[in-house]
Parts: sequence; structure tokens; C-alpha cells
Amino acid sequence: MSVTFDVFRGSQEGKIVEDTTTRTLGFNEVYIETTHSGLCGTDEHFLKSGQVLGHEGVGIVRQIGQNVNNVKVGDYVGFGFTHYVCGTCEKCLNGWDQYCDNKKEYGSHDHDLGSFSRGVVWDAGCVVPIPQGYDPADAAPLMCAGATVWTILSEYGVRSTDRIGIMGIGGLGHLAIKLAAAMGCHVVVFSSSEAKREEAFSFGASEYHVFKAGEKLEDCKPVKHLLLCGSANVDYPSLIPLMDAMGSIYPLTVDFAPSPVPMLALNMRGIRVQGSLVASRQSLRSLVQFAADKKIVPTTMKFPLNKEGIEEAMETLRQGRMRYRGVLVRQ
Repeated sequence: MSVTFDVFRGSQEGKIVEDTTTRTLGFNEVYIETTHSGLCGTDEHFLKSGQVLGHEGVGIVRQIGQNVNNVKVGDYVGFGFTHYVCGTCEKCLNGWDQYCDNKKEYGSHDHDLGSFSRGVVWDAGCVVPIPQGYDPADAAPLMCAGATVWTILSEYGVRSTDRIGIMGIGGLGHLAIKLAAAMGCHVVVFSSSEAKREEAFSFGASEYHVFKAGEKLEDCKPVKHLLLCGSANVDYPSLIPLMDAMGSIYPLTVDFAPSPVPMLALNMRGIRVQGSLVASRQSLRSLVQFAADKKIVPTTMKFPLNKEGIEEAMETLRQGRMRYRGVLVRQ
């Protein structure tokens, strides 16, 4: 059973190119008609790669392959970064399937799959059912931005009694505030200016502090967990005074350049720098259900899911005018 669908690739010139691809529906695979896609800063990194962009997809299951029993035709499902996991390696068995040892076994055409598309063929075990009544346009940004911060909030010992620091109020940061607040945490926001103070409190922040590298905050108690959701160029020495003993710092934005880390200062206070990039399947599913139950929705700007709409959305993101997450919507 083969399916043909339109996709949108990056190119060496940095332009969006419309293309068509055909995939055969294999064992435990589903064909999803893409209806919504979130836009992520990572898409900018891969703009010149030639691959199909996007990893925050939501759509309708239109066909199912052999052995599929967790979804049915007509269901709304989400799909994110992970196309396939083996389910049998040590990482999968320990619940860390996002780091599956056997991901590379999933064929040679993954560059033809992405949420900037009219459709995808995906392993059924890696799709996320969208709860009835939850808007697919709101679900799309959860597939990466929401999942990235939710993994920290749900899998690294965060408690509702903790002071949680959020640095940077953008696509990641605004969702981190909303989710942490819904968990009952005391949310402490650090921003480079006063511009987003009112919005931060509307998202659920308990405190708001203007913070710049090299400056010392006199009126802020230390935080137990600090999620870095803004610029990837982090001045780690300036973060140490913000942290409680045995606290954790989570760099959630991607940068290819190395960042100097003050090891002595970290050691003296028992502070950990914890890496985390994508969510496990279980984490992603629990996030979508939590968001639906708590009525948490991203703050978004919408664009058409076509070549012109993608280019407009990416330029909006590039210029720092996105409030707060871009969503591409099939017309």
C-alpha cells in the first residue's frame, strides 16, 4: 500500500521548496494527513539541509498498516521528533526510548518525513492520540516545545513545593511557565527587560525579575531548578548566585558553539547541569493529557501550511516577532 503526498523542504539557498514523495505503508505504520504543524527554532538550523522540515505535527489518521491497534482511521494524533523506537534495547526498556539505540534502522528516507507536509507515514507506536475536545492547533506546539519543558518538569525530580526558575519568555519559556504553574510550583521568571512582565504573570508566574549577565539580584531567593529557555549563549558563572544548593540547571536551547562552565563553582554548591533534548513517548502522552485536563494552551500565531505561509512564519520567528509559538494550519 503506497501513499503520495506533498512536502516542504529546506534548500541550500535557504528557501522553502515544495516537493512530492511516495512511501509504502509498512508493518505497524500509519498514514497521517497533516492538518497542523508547529514551528521550532530548530527548523532554522536545518533550513539549508534539503530535508523536509517540521517535527511538531498533528493530523488525521487516514490509513493504517498491518498490526496497528492503538489508533484507528479518523483519529487525531500528534507526531514529534521520534519516528521509530525498537522497544527492546536497554534504553527503551528503561523508559528512555527517545535515546533508542536502534533508531537508525528505520529506513533511509527519513529526510522525506516531517510536519511541514500534507502527510506523513509514521510508526504507530510513536504517535500521540489527541484528547477529544483539545484543539489540534494547540496540540501541535506540545509535540516539541511543550514536550521539551515537560520532560524536565516531570522526570527530573521537580516537586510542587519547589521554586522553579524560567529564564527567557519565548516559545519554550511561556509554556514552561504555564505548565509549572499548573503543577503548583512557585514560578520565578528571569527576563532581560520589563517588556513581558504582565504577560508572565498572566501565564502563571509568581515572581518576575529583570536579569542580565554580570548583574547580581539582591531580592531573589535561590531556585531549585532553572530552565534556560532563551538564548543558547549562556553565561554560566552569572547563574550560580541564582541557584540553591544541590540545584539543577537545564539548558534547553541548541547551540553548536561550546559554553564555558565554571566547574569549581558548580562543585562547591553541588549544582548540576542537566542535558535533555526530546521527550519519551510516555512523557509526551502524559503532557497532552495534562494539558487537556488543565486546559493549558500555547499562545500562538497562525500561518497557512503552504510555501508562502512557512516562509512568512520563519521570517517572523527570525525577526523575534513571534508571540509565542507559530502554528501552520492546513487551509
